[in-house]
Amino acid sequence: MKTLIGGAIAAVAGVIGMAIFFSDFLTLIAGAMPVMLLLGGCLALYLGFDELKDTWQRDNGVAPADASPDMDKFKSENEELKKEIESLKSKK
Repeated sequence: MKTLIGGAIAAVAGVIGMAIFFSDFLTLIAGAMPVMLLLGGCLALYLGFDELKDTWQRDNGVAPADASPDMDKFKSENEELKKEIESLKSKK
């Protein structure tokens, strides 16, 4: 109940504050908007370039950097473990 009353008081104070300082609020938004656009654009460029680099590697037949050369060994070991689990389940 205290949270509800505190939230209501904060909301009313926020509306009153925005009414009184609306021009300052718009100035703050106008100053923050270019920075947000710049950072968002840089993030999109980075992610797009990273995806493009992965596409180039896949087209050239280069394995991704995190691929392990022992993948076949791990797959066969995984299959063996699955068979062992199934055999243990069937014994019950």
